[in-house]
Order: sequence, then structure tokens, then C-alpha cells
Amino acid sequence: MQLKYQVQEGVLDVKQLTASLKWTTAADFDLAAVYESKDDKRGLIYFGELGKQDAFPYIRLGKDAGIGDTSGYKTEEMIVNNLDMMKSLWFFCWDYGMVQEGKKARFKESDVSLTISDDSGNHTSIEIETGGNVCYLANIDNTHPKGAKLTNTRVAGTLQGLKSIEQLMALVRCQAN
Repeated sequence: MQLKYQVQEGVLDVKQLTASLKWTTAADFDLAAVYESKDDKRGLIYFGELGKQDAFPYIRLGKDAGIGDTSGYKTEEMIVNNLDMMKSLWFFCWDYGMVQEGKKARFKESDVSLTISDDSGNHTSIEIETGGNVCYLANIDNTHPKGAKLTNTRVAGTLQGLKSIEQLMALVRCQAN
């Protein structure tokens, strides 16, 4: 399934998934996720807090792939092992160097895409062609009665420095309005 358009949705009937961020240029993009568990714990998984795969929050980022804006094809992967425990997941991407400087990112020329793969082998792709230096890519709402609902959000913003979850959640609130 490909979610090409903003606010396009799909339902996932899964317990585990993998989110893969891919790009093709010398840029330091970072994949991140804010989670909210069903018992209302909230946190951020990113290069500074890789998470845990076999203990709460059951979300793990593999590695920080683009350190130093090195060239070539890059991939960062995040595994969500126990989706049943989560109420919501919000996926983000940012261009590390450009966030530090408060400048626009290199999303368009870098062929940035997010692919979410479930434990049944299904894939959902979201292409990132936006301005700003941080992008709220997708949301998984796990309160839907038919299964986890995946929504392509693609909301961009420009930050100078990233210091809190609240800065990211401001993009989520923008999309909701």
C-alpha cells in the first residue's frame, strides 16, 4: 500500500512492525517516534534514546546512519515489538544539521521515504517532499476497533534546535487543526 496523499489512511492488523527511513544524499536525517502507551506513559525514541526491544517501551531504533552528512544510500530502522501496549505512535524525521542551524532541510533532493512493514510482510510507503527541517510523517492510532490505523500526515515545520517532545507534538496539533 502506498499512502501518497496527506491524511490518507490504512488499517494495520499487526502486533509488530518495522519503520525504515531511507535517503540517497549526504545528509544526516534522523528517524524518531513519540509514543503514548495505553497506561499514558509518553516518551521519545531517537538517536539519543534508542529504546528497548524486549522491555518497555518495546520500541528500538537500530542506529544513527547519517552522522556527519556522509554520502551514499542510508537507512535507519525502528522496530516496534508490542504495538498492543501503545495507544499512539507519531513518526518524525528531521535533518539534524539544518535543525541545529534553523535552516530548511534537504528532503526533496534526498529522495527521503518512510516504509512501514508489518509482521505479515505488508509494506506501506510514504514519500517526503516537503519544506521545513522537521517532518511529522505518520501516526498510528491503536484505539481503532478494527486495528491500528496508520495515517500519512506529512506536516513540516522549521525548528532551530530540538529540545523537547513538545516541539514535535506542536506539529501533531497543527495537523489536527
